[in-house]
Amino acid sequence: MFFIGIPGPELDAQTLELLEYVRPGGICLFARNIKSPVQVSELLAGLREVLGPQVMLSIDQEGGTVDRLRRIIEPFPAAEKIRTVDEAAEHGYLIGRTLRLLGFNVNFAPVVDVAAESRHLNNNGLRGRSFGRSVDEVVELAGSFLAAMEAEGIAGCLKHFPGLAGANVDSHEELPQITVDENEFATVDLPPFRSLIEKNQVRFVMVAHAIYPELALQERDRNGRLVPSSLSGAVLDDLLRERCRFEGVAITDDLLMGAITREYGLPDSCVMAVAAGEDMLAICSEPELIKSSFDRLAEAVETGELGEARMESAIDRIDRIASTLAEPIGLDLAEIESISERIAEFKSRLQ
Repeated sequence: MFFIGIPGPELDAQTLELLEYVRPGGICLFARNIKSPVQVSELLAGLREVLGPQVMLSIDQEGGTVDRLRRIIEPFPAAEKIRTVDEAAEHGYLIGRTLRLLGFNVNFAPVVDVAAESRHLNNNGLRGRSFGRSVDEVVELAGSFLAAMEAEGIAGCLKHFPGLAGANVDSHEELPQITVDENEFATVDLPPFRSLIEKNQVRFVMVAHAIYPELALQERDRNGRLVPSSLSGAVLDDLLRERCRFEGVAITDDLLMGAITREYGLPDSCVMAVAAGEDMLAICSEPELIKSSFDRLAEAVETGELGEARMESAIDRIDRIASTLAEPIGLDLAEIESISERIAEFKSRLQ
């Protein structure tokens, strides 16, 4: 149930000890883990050997400001540069093929938050990362990107449910308070998720850390604090599962973000997240905190704080989705070089 980051570019003793301790279902690589195509391919192959062939191997590869591969291949364009369905499909193909050649099977993309004209300059960490400025554009362009990437064997992940573009702060630093009303939420924020889940058999959805004080779904904890969406049963069970009919894996955004650590901290937030309906817990650094969070979750299961039914449903979904992930195809350096040239040409057409 853990989707973790690892310290560096190699499977050193510290990393192997962490992997053996937690046995995570997923690993997400970051720039600190990436030095060359051969090194990435060997690292991912090593992770499969240690954790098994169905381990989820992911990255945040959107293009623009969120481009973990820029050291080893021509940087990809930002989503905001994409204007047509064909361009979105080409973007999805280029990212998908690159990731498949390197050995990944999941990408934490696309962003489907709607950066409408009134929102696109918000200081929320999303600038340039959204497809289009309207619901229709996001659905059309992100859907085309997703389909093309999935056709290359890379499972996509919609983020950041249930909509983060209305935030005026970055959840990496603090907990956003998004003051959208029921009408704006129902007509702007939620539709891309509902539509893409319905049309694309989406396998992963990443849930944001945010509060929505104007919405009826907003919960409070027993101390009266507003509960973040990633820790909320109303968001996960009622909205994502029931209303949006999502049957895949729900994963938290990184639980080490300031939005969570300042308010709840680890490892208790892990228990809250699973109790609310999250299937997987993203913790992207800090090996000792990952291990203590694992211990806390195990304790919650053993004491009955977390019910067996909740755990079993999460594990069933994880196993089912893991069984659908594509197998590695092997690294082809000549094709990586060819894709790099094609990315440069693609970007020149987007100017």
